[in-house]
Amino acid sequence: MNKLISLTFLAAALAACTQPGEASAPAAAGAAAPQPEKAGAPKAKAADAPAAQAKAAQAKIGQPAPDFTLPDLDGKPVKLADHKGKTVVLEWFNPGCPFVQLAHRKGGLKDVPAQQTQKGVVWLAINSGAPGKQGAAKEENVKAKGEFGMSYPVLIDEKGDVGRAYGAQRTPHMVVIDPQGTVVYAGAIDSTKGGEPEPGEQVTNYVDVALTELAAGKAISTKETEAFGCTVKY
Repeated sequence: MNKLISLTFLAAALAACTQPGEASAPAAAGAAAPQPEKAGAPKAKAADAPAAQAKAAQAKIGQPAPDFTLPDLDGKPVKLADHKGKTVVLEWFNPGCPFVQLAHRKGGLKDVPAQQTQKGVVWLAINSGAPGKQGAAKEENVKAKGEFGMSYPVLIDEKGDVGRAYGAQRTPHMVVIDPQGTVVYAGAIDSTKGGEPEPGEQVTNYVDVALTELAAGKAISTKETEAFGCTVKY
């Protein structure tokens, strides 16, 4: 029954986070749960945009994180360079995306941000949705920030320049930047592939693990994964 509920949610989420002419999560294989696209598989034109954005991305694992300045929901500018010397997490955000909602209410974004910011990690959510697109309205972001208990800023990237610079294709899409300003992780928040974990399922929160390893001076064991969720509404 739990699995049926989970699959039902995923099917509904895929429909809810897709707008006309857009792809939602990575292509499904067999069941409703989203799975990574197979190399060489044909892609619809609607799905080509995220791939093109990824190719044009400047951010790469092991390379300096592209600097940016974006306004928060109060219009205050937030500059990445101002946090040099601290570990920074970037979270691509869309309050209208069911995958984001699940991650914040039950999944990998429910407790980890608060736990890590208490340790001194800087956490920044970024909404790269264009004006008029799903989840882009200021009031939606203000409401969701309160409902999800997000104590960290939501930054507005309405032109999508920062999202494209980081190759953000899905919400949530996560990036971890070390104190030297280097990108050390990019991809999914955890191993659930956008779904609710089954009872007893062992879930790996990739971001939490990367932050723990970074704090301990260890090498990052998983540096890159595929993000799952709604397409960023550029």
